[in-house]
Amino acid sequence: MKLSIVIPVYNEKETLREVIRRVEAVNFEKEIILVDDASTDGSREMLNGYRDRNNFKVTLHSNNKGKGAALRTGFAQVSGDVVIIQDADLEYDPADYPQLLEPILDGRADVVYGSRFLGGPHRVMFFWHYLGNTVLTTISNMFTNLNLTDMETGYKVFTKKVLDSLQLECERFGFEPEFTGKVARKKFIIYEVPISYSGRDYSQGKKITWKDGIAALWFIVKFRFLK
Repeated sequence: MKLSIVIPVYNEKETLREVIRRVEAVNFEKEIILVDDASTDGSREMLNGYRDRNNFKVTLHSNNKGKGAALRTGFAQVSGDVVIIQDADLEYDPADYPQLLEPILDGRADVVYGSRFLGGPHRVMFFWHYLGNTVLTTISNMFTNLNLTDMETGYKVFTKKVLDSLQLECERFGFEPEFTGKVARKKFIIYEVPISYSGRDYSQGKKITWKDGIAALWFIVKFRFLK
């Protein structure tokens, strides 16, 4: 089995090398697909150093399009059997890959969500962020008839079969409700597993805002009824 690890990058110079180091240390056959979304902090120049390395694919967007767009660019290059989305900011730890992959490897699941709220160690962060996530996940569950605890998690793992069946279109953080709505409609088998989480605050580079939360509500409805 080969993993395709897709890493969208936007202004993550401080954590980028360490994330890549941790991904490389995971003991699976893998390709690492890096997509820079027009960073301005030196991240894209750093990525150029990985272009000629075995099992790396590097793409640089000429202008900033959003996380969803960067993921689609990466997904188009996938050649592995299982896809893992890996954020570049060290909030999510590649040491959790074995737990994330287990339900797929033993044939129980098509899709696995790494939940920050199932008991794994996590940094204590802001109440309003937690409440917003809970509200979005609850509303998403109402529309999809799932019982997820963490729809907005950055750790989503799925087979190539799942990827090939989806037509994704969201540019920014709408990817999360879009992906969830579409895999639910196609009735793929979804599992959740606990993960560790080292959350960042805005002074450390966190990018998602309340505006993305409002947009997520629209996407939850859109991908239930319109797409």
